[in-house]
Amino acid sequence: MPDWSYHPLFKPWLPLLPGNAGREFIHRGMSFLSQIPGGRPFIEFLGHMSPSEKLSRTLFGLHFDSPVGLSGKIDPKLSGINVFGSLGFGAIEVGPITKLPRGPGTAAGLSKTKDALVLPEETETIGLIATKSKITNTRTVPILIRLEEPLHIAEHLKDTGDAFIIELDQIHSIDDLSYIKSLLENKAVLIAISHSIVADHLPKLHAAGQLADGFMIEEDSIVTDGEQVLPLQQTAGMVDAVMRMKKEFDLPVITSGGVVQPADALALFEAGAELVFLSGGYVASGPGLPKRINEALMDDLGEERKVLPGWIWYWLFGLFILLGGAVVLFFSFTKVILFYDEAFMQMTRLELMAYNPNLFKFMSHDRMTLAGTMISGGFIYMQLARHGIRYGLHWARRAFNIGAITGFLGILLFLGFGYFDWLHGLFWLLLLPFYIVGYRKTRPANQSPSSKNRENSPSWKKAVYGQLLFVILGFSFVIGGIVISTIGATTVFVDTDLTYICMTPDQMNQLNEKLIPVIAHDRAGFGSALFSVGLLVLTLSLWGFHEGSAWVWRTFLFGGIPAFAAGLLTHFYIGYIDFIHLLPAYFALALYIAGLALTKDYFKKR
Repeated sequence: MPDWSYHPLFKPWLPLLPGNAGREFIHRGMSFLSQIPGGRPFIEFLGHMSPSEKLSRTLFGLHFDSPVGLSGKIDPKLSGINVFGSLGFGAIEVGPITKLPRGPGTAAGLSKTKDALVLPEETETIGLIATKSKITNTRTVPILIRLEEPLHIAEHLKDTGDAFIIELDQIHSIDDLSYIKSLLENKAVLIAISHSIVADHLPKLHAAGQLADGFMIEEDSIVTDGEQVLPLQQTAGMVDAVMRMKKEFDLPVITSGGVVQPADALALFEAGAELVFLSGGYVASGPGLPKRINEALMDDLGEERKVLPGWIWYWLFGLFILLGGAVVLFFSFTKVILFYDEAFMQMTRLELMAYNPNLFKFMSHDRMTLAGTMISGGFIYMQLARHGIRYGLHWARRAFNIGAITGFLGILLFLGFGYFDWLHGLFWLLLLPFYIVGYRKTRPANQSPSSKNRENSPSWKKAVYGQLLFVILGFSFVIGGIVISTIGATTVFVDTDLTYICMTPDQMNQLNEKLIPVIAHDRAGFGSALFSVGLLVLTLSLWGFHEGSAWVWRTFLFGGIPAFAAGLLTHFYIGYIDFIHLLPAYFALALYIAGLALTKDYFKKR
């Protein structure tokens, strides 16, 4: 569940559900989606959350795809354990685990002021047996198990977890820790302690450090009225504790909680933390927080961007589509009916204009809208090639390929209409070599994105809503392309078309039985182009939102102008201004303008 869906669509009403129903709805829903065929690729398609291989690290003999983990406080019932690995997390904490299940005394959630996570005083747990069952079927990322009763249950979980967490006050002597280590067959054991009491317990920590494999510095909690209140923002105190621990011990230190935004996590990493686990910040900032932290870490690496040879072929592919759209636009304002159209229909444009001027204008309107869509699509292809594929960005190449392949496949729509103009086929044949060469030469594009985003700033909060609008816009274009292609393949016209033309299909067939195949062919071309460009807009909206990427905002801005200008102004130019017919275009234009306004500050922020 990316931030663009979580904040605008789900977060406002989930807290209204009774008890922990909101939390379980989210976790079980995502988990169910991840387990159905194609579910995990679909989750990746929505968020593109997989971390870069450059962020992976090895600790305690375990491989972590990302240094960002999820605290056990967030999913005590393990309802979403199957899906968290797909959200950019490199590890999951489970627990605290007790021998018997323990229900929640109160519901978990954010405080009324939204500045703290509120949990039951005694943390909810599903017990030993259910925990083993859940984890046995899940091995996407390393599992760290927190033991509340280590002396009694450690032996039963030794083959279930990859590493184990024990709170300092659970260890009464060094012999206890030695015995627990033997029960766990010397798997990694981390000692957990709140950051505010590190200085007071250094002697005990030194004793435990003789056998422990590392430490976990945790956020503070305030117990009141049967509840634990965990302030979201505790970074400063945790940074001090991490720095002290790194000076005192030559052991790995990881943290849990106190992170609300990427800047908090970066501060902990800079202080020396090897892994950072999220708790309340994940709820407050949204499921996109691990992705934002991973992208901020990529930005902090500061690697020089290397140019990927072969991107120019993709850029030329987009340029030729743009130029092709310009040529179509020129003819749609002049001749409209070309010589091969006249040869197929055995009817000249002048004869058609003399018989029904509105029919001629209607045909020009289809070709004008196709031209605008082609120009917009060509510009988006060029931008993806110039600013994304050129530097090896995997998501940009993937978006380009999705749009191009569906565009090529759209040519199959023409085969069922009885009319396939040779110029259209020649255009695709000229484009194909550029695409194939570009595809082969850019295969090494595997770079993950980086982002300048560090804070939950007002510009980021607005951009989340703007991103939702662009996602809806892209999805609307995709649906529109399917609908127009379907209409072209079946009825060809909608009622408002026939009202404008003042003719029925039977009358058109009586005039010229080859007239409708030509119109259907134009509709197929426009529907196919709109579908392809819709996928470009959708993937750019889903994967291209990174603070400081001003080129993405410019792509939306200048890429949208030709399509909207052709789609709307054409109708006014020919006098086809039926409100119901133009309502989808008005809706799309509103999304476009609002999306640009909401995301401008985010994309242009330096």
